[in-house]
Amino acid sequence: MHSDTLNYMEIDTYHFKDLLLTEQSTLEGQLETVGRKNPQISGDWEASLGEGESHDRADETEVADSIETLQNNAGILTQLETRLGEVTGAIERIENDTYGICEVCEAPIELERLEADPTASTCKAHMDQ
Repeated sequence: MHSDTLNYMEIDTYHFKDLLLTEQSTLEGQLETVGRKNPQISGDWEASLGEGESHDRADETEVADSIETLQNNAGILTQLETRLGEVTGAIERIENDTYGICEVCEAPIELERLEADPTASTCKAHMDQ
């Protein structure tokens, strides 16, 4: 038996699913601090100002600060949404019994690569693709 195959057979998907579900929960909590769920698009988030979002009779400085906060939150939101998509994809691969298999060459993904990044969808040889 090839050692890569042995490594794949030794993958504890329960372990990785627990890690991924924990990260998913953390990401969703972080998303809530910089945005809100888009009511028109399932799974999409939009940047917000956070608490006290509306500014009645705001002066120019407050408006400028609000715009800057919104821009910063939009950048953070994009990064968090991207990572959440990676985590969700990995959870789906576990549920579809394709977790730990390289999407490029269909070889087992090295266990140490999955430990370093549980969302990895490629083996080390194809990690830049």
